[in-house]
Amino acid sequence: MTVPTPPTQNAGPLAGVRVVELLTLGPGAHAGTMLADLGADVVLVARPGWLAQQDGDPDHTRRGRTLVEADLKDPDDRDKVMRLIDRADVLLEGFRPGVTERLAMGPRDCAERNPRLIYARMTGWGQTGPRAHQAGHDINYIALTGHLHAIARCGDKPMPPLNLVGDYGGGSMFLALGIVAALVERHTSGCGQTIDAAMVDGASMLGHWMWAMRPRGRWTDVPGTNMLDTGRPFYDVYETSDGGYMAVGALEPQFYSSFIAGLGLDLAQIPAQHDSDRYVELRDIIAGAFKTRTRHEWTETFSGTDACVTPVLSYAEAARDPHLQSRGTLLELEGVTQPAPAPRFSRTDRRIPAGPPRTVTPIDGIWTPVRTVV
Repeated sequence: MTVPTPPTQNAGPLAGVRVVELLTLGPGAHAGTMLADLGADVVLVARPGWLAQQDGDPDHTRRGRTLVEADLKDPDDRDKVMRLIDRADVLLEGFRPGVTERLAMGPRDCAERNPRLIYARMTGWGQTGPRAHQAGHDINYIALTGHLHAIARCGDKPMPPLNLVGDYGGGSMFLALGIVAALVERHTSGCGQTIDAAMVDGASMLGHWMWAMRPRGRWTDVPGTNMLDTGRPFYDVYETSDGGYMAVGALEPQFYSSFIAGLGLDLAQIPAQHDSDRYVELRDIIAGAFKTRTRHEWTETFSGTDACVTPVLSYAEAARDPHLQSRGTLLELEGVTQPAPAPRFSRTDRRIPAGPPRTVTPIDGIWTPVRTVV
């Protein structure tokens, strides 16, 4: 039996999925971008005058959307938005708990009109709990989960890892996963549901490996003493002779051997890899070796090896990296360098996303004629 090969498409795997995104910041907006990148039809509902306030500087964090403007406190505007939600597959909102309920746009209000709707809620603390109604930012969410405490060198204060762990790793990624999972489940049940995506929950899940290692005695609460927090000399960052830095992740024995050989050192003449009593000595030896050459020279030395050594690049340098360039990991969209859609698909890949909204579309003209949601 011959199985026909489906034609290659470039509309994206979420083509046909309709999303209403109520204007939000950070992780909610990032989730909307990922959905749009994957082909979903995302309509961004912003407050009146929002686009004009951009002063001609398009917001590329909102790429791929159709923009409408509405005052959700105005009954007429709200009714128009609700009619749009009636025809949507997903509603994405990032207000504090209870805000949409007070607007008569909460999960129950929407489900009564559109029982197949996926109602996706993005918050830091979650819809319930003692902190649910408090303000917060990425640094607060990862502080409470234990991650911020763990991201520090031994004896030094914690270092916030930008807003990658709470907002995006623990927030938008889990929100997008929840939306896709709920869409899949709807094909079986025929029903929508509400997603409570909290950054404290998602960020905690990101630390599953650390939590699993603690009972086994392989992870302690003393920062900078563990395998992945610079506690090992062979998993750290080292300065080069020109003030650059090289990242070393030579954990496994075979990679460590390649690393030591690349440094021009003899395994038999230095402390053993896992001799923790001599880690200070080993770290000094490695640091001294790196200080003898420039970052470029070390990059050339370790290029093509399995030593797990790479240069530490700035964003500007990353845009010129040969590997990232070969994969098209970054792209230039309307003159702005930014990440390309991810992940990649064999048949429904969509490598070039649409740009940010530059005009306001009349809300009554969206998704007409009406169709039943998929």
